[in-house]
Amino acid sequence: MERGKVLSALSALANDQRLDLIRLLMPKAETGMAAGDIGRELGLSASRLSFHLAALEQAGLIRSRKVARHVFYAVDPAGLGGTIHYLLNDCCMGNAEVRACCRAPSQDTAHTLDLTPGPEL
Repeated sequence: MERGKVLSALSALANDQRLDLIRLLMPKAETGMAAGDIGRELGLSASRLSFHLAALEQAGLIRSRKVARHVFYAVDPAGLGGTIHYLLNDCCMGNAEVRACCRAPSQDTAHTLDLTPGPEL
């Protein structure tokens, strides 16, 4: 992923409502969610929601598809993953301690930090 695209994605993510939007859409996978449902769930007006959706879509973090009169939005895994990959491997140079912080903790070790090196992303 190129630097300009990553900067655009990070800028788009630097907003609490946009982070909430990504968090809401992640479990919906490719199916996504209709814009009206997103607005109701997050308590955003149509104009405010449209503003945030446009910023995330321009940054390559979400994608939209039209079904009849509804527009559905879903997280673009390649865009989000590419941004994280760039941070981990270009900016952080694959630092083992940083990578370890990115791993999901197991159930019985949720309170400890696993510093063992992981596979390359």
